[in-house]
Amino acid sequence: MLDDFVTRAIVAALGVALAAGMLGPFVVWRRMAYFGDAMAHAAILGVALSFGFEISVFAGVLVAALMVAVLFLGLTHRSQTSDSALGVIAHAALAFGLVAVAMSDAQINVEAYLFGDVLTVARTDLALIWTAVALIAAWLVLRWRALITWVVSDDLALTSGYNPKRDEIGLIVALALVVAVGIKAVGALLITALLIIPAASARPHVRTPESMALLSACFAMLAAFGGLKAAFWFDTPAGPSIVCFAAVMFTLSTGLAKLRGH
Repeated sequence: MLDDFVTRAIVAALGVALAAGMLGPFVVWRRMAYFGDAMAHAAILGVALSFGFEISVFAGVLVAALMVAVLFLGLTHRSQTSDSALGVIAHAALAFGLVAVAMSDAQINVEAYLFGDVLTVARTDLALIWTAVALIAAWLVLRWRALITWVVSDDLALTSGYNPKRDEIGLIVALALVVAVGIKAVGALLITALLIIPAASARPHVRTPESMALLSACFAMLAAFGGLKAAFWFDTPAGPSIVCFAAVMFTLSTGLAKLRGH
């Protein structure tokens, strides 16, 4: 079944969407959208590193995303505010990445990594994507109560016996995994949209954190499938089509919420 490139594309897009959909609510609750952008922009630097050191793109992007996280945590613990630190890191990582790609001897299709090319995923990519999905799902199940407590308040998490710093680091690593496996599916510039839009679409229609995470994952997977279908029908790029489909769902969700008085 996986010999068909269309099937591989669908399976890969659904996996990335599921991982992003599960983490999306935490990005929305903790207002980490800009942080996700910074990690995604660093993915291009990771691509350049992977070709320069002859390692897998997944490993290079994961290392670059984690480097951004370390830089951000270091700067925010000093004099820089989080917004200014993220602004510097995000744009610097993207610029250095593009310069490094231009200077590389390898023939790198930058557009495929910026906007995604899910039709080129291989079996190894599918294995990485669904391994990341399994790890993220297992971590969420094990740490769910601690994470929800941390979302409400750092102080409440401390008084409840949890370590909010450990949960923050865990979320950062999970986001880095999503960026690393999602760069082929939707690209560095669009992966944050898959984290935010499905979660924002689900938010008006739920009453509990669990239902928001579940509905967000469903919206993300529907956007991935619908976007790929639209890309095949209209001969448009797959990554942007997925995000466009998600944006249409957000518009419909917001309109329905207003009609219901939510």
